[in-house]
Amino acid sequence: MNYDSNRRNFIKNTAMGTLAAMGLPQIVAAAFEHENTRKIKLEKDDIILFQGDSITDWGRGHRALLPNTTNGLGSGYVLLTAAHLLQNFPEKNLFIYNKGVSGNKVYQLNERWESDCLLYKPDILSIHIGVNDFWHTVVYGYKGTIETYISDYHKLLTRTKLALPDIKFVICEPFAVKGVGSVDDRWLPYERFRTAARQIAEEYHATFVPFQSVFDKAIHVAHPSYWSIDGIHPSVAGTALMAKAWTEVVSAN
Repeated sequence: MNYDSNRRNFIKNTAMGTLAAMGLPQIVAAAFEHENTRKIKLEKDDIILFQGDSITDWGRGHRALLPNTTNGLGSGYVLLTAAHLLQNFPEKNLFIYNKGVSGNKVYQLNERWESDCLLYKPDILSIHIGVNDFWHTVVYGYKGTIETYISDYHKLLTRTKLALPDIKFVICEPFAVKGVGSVDDRWLPYERFRTAARQIAEEYHATFVPFQSVFDKAIHVAHPSYWSIDGIHPSVAGTALMAKAWTEVVSAN
């Protein structure tokens, strides 16, 4: 049998067997098992803003201005996360926005921060950024380093905290799924970006979402290509996995 046939059989067997015994809640619970997570409690009329690159953007309408719309939220993990929050907590009257932009690095968030973040005065700000800060050095000649990433991230969060002192940060771990698409041994240095995001979350007393840990657990349940389409972007199942992990740390309880 060729690789594709083996892969199809693997996914089919997994879906009928292991996945039935270990679904998204169990995978996420396993990833959080050793995390000392700061959880965020939703308040009435909270404004929640998602920021990041293509994984967050995921086809959103860049001209959409209203919160809680499918056009404005895209079709990725932000949409599934928002759907969960809006369905389960209607009494909170939440306002949820997605302002992710495909291809962005941290410094590019900073360039559009006034109009795409501070203007909205979010109560909860979720940031998932880092893949382009690394990958673009490999494929597009970007000259940034891990030190650039850390410095730019510090500038962004400090600027935000000064403007919005009561804001609550959700820092999402940048991730990659090895063995899918172009994610190979060239990605070993990417671990430093994940470590940096975790350390920055600690420094700013932010809530941390361990996406890499979540995907690392998931690939023991199904083939890596089940969870990611190219090693960088999540599949439909991976998107649901991300939403489940995010809602693990932000709720009404």
